[in-house]
Amino acid sequence: MQKSHIAIIGAPLDLGSGRRGVDMGPSAVRVANLNGRLAELGYVVEDLGNVPVVQPESQPEGQPQAKYLPQITETCVRLAEMVAQALSEDKFPLVLGGDHSIAVGTVSGVSKHLRERKGKLGMIWIDAHTDMNTPSTSPSGNVHGMPLACCIGAGPDELTRIFGFSPKVDPSNVALVGIRSVDEKERVNVQHSGVHVFTMRDIDERGLGPVIEEAIRIAGSGTAGFHVSLDMDAVDPQEAPGVGTPVRGGITYREAHLAMETLNDTGKMLSMEVVEVNPVIDEVNRTAVLAVELVMSAMGKRIL
Repeated sequence: MQKSHIAIIGAPLDLGSGRRGVDMGPSAVRVANLNGRLAELGYVVEDLGNVPVVQPESQPEGQPQAKYLPQITETCVRLAEMVAQALSEDKFPLVLGGDHSIAVGTVSGVSKHLRERKGKLGMIWIDAHTDMNTPSTSPSGNVHGMPLACCIGAGPDELTRIFGFSPKVDPSNVALVGIRSVDEKERVNVQHSGVHVFTMRDIDERGLGPVIEEAIRIAGSGTAGFHVSLDMDAVDPQEAPGVGTPVRGGITYREAHLAMETLNDTGKMLSMEVVEVNPVIDEVNRTAVLAVELVMSAMGKRIL
């Protein structure tokens, strides 16, 4: 990631989640001094504010298999346009969620930008969950459990066909890291998808360093670079208690920093998003502070 300008975009969406509060995530991360810390690293930081998002209280839930789908689509399209515009201006898009359904917008914007330049996108998805449900397999109908499926072309046309093409990322160039929670029917989707999955067992057995190196090879093979989607629930709840869907047994504090530092070392990161920070269930903004620390490592901060 060689760009000197960072464009911060907030996406305070919680329509895709079953638990309220992640709409306050972008504010919490900004309160933790993200903009100032990035400026200290020498970046020119432009905060573009937040994508407009409707509140669930004012909207019908819609179809139970994919709740709030039209509203989520509208937000994702707006976000995708902002991300593509930032890249066209040679800025690095840093998106703050919101629930993980916003990833469909971020990835669509990056993919569109590369497609227009005959380039191909890779992706590293760091998460406790695989996020590969579809409306037919989801036990909840919450769209934040579907975004990765949408990015690789499986799911509602409204989301998979943003900008008129699908998939946004070839499954063979997608690496999932930190997985430890998969729904029963979703498991089949994952197994037949062609994506590369590194569970917590892989990390336990091999170590985070070798796993993230392999993920980088997968996402970088034949691509112009890769997008990083960081769900804060990938980190163990002892370190990141304020997340949308916490799962015990996650990545440690130092493992998370190692992953971010290693991603920066490649110089191939094109964009990044940080999602699922939920201040409502956090402890004195600990999770947002950690999110800022991890972004700093991803952007080049080092111990020495």
